Amino acid sequence: MTDPGTAPTADGPGFRRGVRVAVDVGSVRVGVARSDPDGILATPVVTIVRDSAAPDADLARIADVVAEQHALEVLVGLPRSLSGRSGPAARTARAYARRLAGALDVPVRLVDERLTTVTAHQALHAAGRSSRTHRQVVDQVAATVILEQALETERRTGEPAGELVPGTEST
Repeated sequence: MTDPGTAPTADGPGFRRGVRVAVDVGSVRVGVARSDPDGILATPVVTIVRDSAAPDADLARIADVVAEQHALEVLVGLPRSLSGRSGPAARTARAYARRLAGALDVPVRLVDERLTTVTAHQALHAAGRSSRTHRQVVDQVAATVILEQALETERRTGEPAGELVPGTEST
């Protein structure tokens, strides 16, 4: 079923126009990326260092990015094993997505992020980036990969990628 408000476009039967923001959640850092309104280009935005002394500061910074970009939705990477099983990292990502949804006025969706960090490291290496400098940007690049995969899924299927976090409105 296509979400209300979607209309056929040149990109596919139900591709929704609008900026999307993606986040790659880690225990130390959160990578953030955004798309252009037409969903053609995904761009790294920022790496947010998580602060245990201010546990909601990263959520507030993401909320700022979402507001600045007038984002349609936020996509949170859901780490699964290669077999598709969910483990402790997936439970952590789900909990983070629920907290993020509480800080936002837009839908939050969980999208499969298998191999995104590996792909991000490969892309950085191919770009000539030193392995020791990957840490500073790999989370942003992983968020970009998550976003690119979600955009491609929506173009191909006409449906938003991933699963809607309970309690958020569908767009």
